[in-house]
Amino acid sequence: MFPAGDCIYLSTKLLPMDLFTRLSHGWALSLQSFKVLRHNRQLILFPLLSGLSITVVLLFFVMGTIAAAGWDPDIIAFQGHFTGYIFAFLFYLINYFVVVFFNAALMYCSGQYFKGEQVSVKAGLHFAAGRIKPIFSWALFAATVGTLLRIIQDNVGFVGKIITAITGIVWSAATFFVVPVIAYEGLGPVDACKRSARLMREKWGESLGAGFSFFLIQLVLVLVIGGGFFVVGLLLHPLAGIILGCLALLLTIAVISATRAIFISAVYYDVIGDPVKHFNEKFADRLFESK
Repeated sequence: MFPAGDCIYLSTKLLPMDLFTRLSHGWALSLQSFKVLRHNRQLILFPLLSGLSITVVLLFFVMGTIAAAGWDPDIIAFQGHFTGYIFAFLFYLINYFVVVFFNAALMYCSGQYFKGEQVSVKAGLHFAAGRIKPIFSWALFAATVGTLLRIIQDNVGFVGKIITAITGIVWSAATFFVVPVIAYEGLGPVDACKRSARLMREKWGESLGAGFSFFLIQLVLVLVIGGGFFVVGLLLHPLAGIILGCLALLLTIAVISATRAIFISAVYYDVIGDPVKHFNEKFADRLFESK
């Protein structure tokens, strides 16, 4: 819990917070999400399993691409070709499915923690497995959108890059709550996107404090932890430095990914009005500004 005199207990009837105040609250809530992960270290398994699965998928597609080129990497030139877009679509489909599946499992576990119940990795995986249909539907929808944006980017030149960049920003904001929405509400992809965008519009306002905080924390962790392991490894052997640096980088990404999912889960529970026993509910609400 926070000190009684802290600004997080200010009335929600106060005037909207300015940008710097929102950033400050986003930073503090990000730290709270890290505390949740520290109390439930097993949750780090979900992004690690997700990363491992995606790595296997990536290797499969790399080998498949080389095989399609007759095992001659020099003649691979899929960009702008139908075969390349098929490969891209399949990769997006599997990638989205894997990420959403493990994020849904993680968010279920964090939700159990918020309610004061026991956290179980097995229970999280079981929950996600029971949501296969909406998760796959969303992965199919997101893969289609991603492939269409890839086609536009490849064939419309500089204008296409601008269009995809703007669309990417809008897409990230509109789908902020998609994982908990499809996991808990079981909506189809279009309805889930609309529901997510509505929740974002109602409560998020113009605040990007938490997103900035996670970016800054990740940058610091990469520089401090990753750089530190890399230097230590170099003192032993250059190869050891590279390996330790890569391992530290992967662990950092996993920690940030898990913490971000915890944050989204907490905010979703706060938005829909469910009790968040181990989170300061008033503080979470101050991150969001109704229009």
